[in-house]
Amino acid sequence: MTPDQALDALGTHIEPGRSDGMAAYHKVPRRYLGIPNPAINDLAKEWRGQLTIEGRVALADGLWQTDVFEARLAAAKLLTQARIRPDESCWELIKSWVPDFDSWAIADHACVAGQKRLQADPSRLDEVESWTRSDSHWTRRAAMVITLPWTKQNHPKPADAAIRDRVLGWANNYVRDENWFIQKSVAWWLRDLSKHDPDRVRAFMAANGKHMKPFARREAEKYLSQG
Repeated sequence: MTPDQALDALGTHIEPGRSDGMAAYHKVPRRYLGIPNPAINDLAKEWRGQLTIEGRVALADGLWQTDVFEARLAAAKLLTQARIRPDESCWELIKSWVPDFDSWAIADHACVAGQKRLQADPSRLDEVESWTRSDSHWTRRAAMVITLPWTKQNHPKPADAAIRDRVLGWANNYVRDENWFIQKSVAWWLRDLSKHDPDRVRAFMAANGKHMKPFARREAEKYLSQG
């Protein structure tokens, strides 16, 4: 399947008038077709079943390069799967997208695909750590979003607990960053972690909360205050 053929398939799900609202909502100048997410999900699932890993990577690469909003979402969804073997080409492609991030919706979809590849090989966190030093706030934000799976375990193994502490170390360096998206990414990580490891979040907030924006503190402590 070629990117043009995939775009034609996506085009059959356009809802008239939807694209204008999407462009106004996302506020990033690019082409929006006006396709609801469920339709993109269904097409991506169909394509995953039809294509080899190499074919999926090639199609995802081509769709991403179109810079069409829905095509980039579809590209990410093509690579969102827990078990992919071998998966090095998928990881390399996802990494190559990070410098292009300019929209939270596209970045989040790509990071969900990346989460699966990190969980498959946590040693890749060494590469993600380099993102925390980027000049781009989108790249710095991606380091937090792509590691969200480590907020969700109720009984983490020692290696997973160590990863939690590692990412909290990144967050420690982020709290003085006044960029809204960076503050939000820290708050999101802490909020999700607080559901499973509230003591770690309390300790982090005790040491760093004073440096966070008020909205970020409220978000991070949302579930702690309910306990």
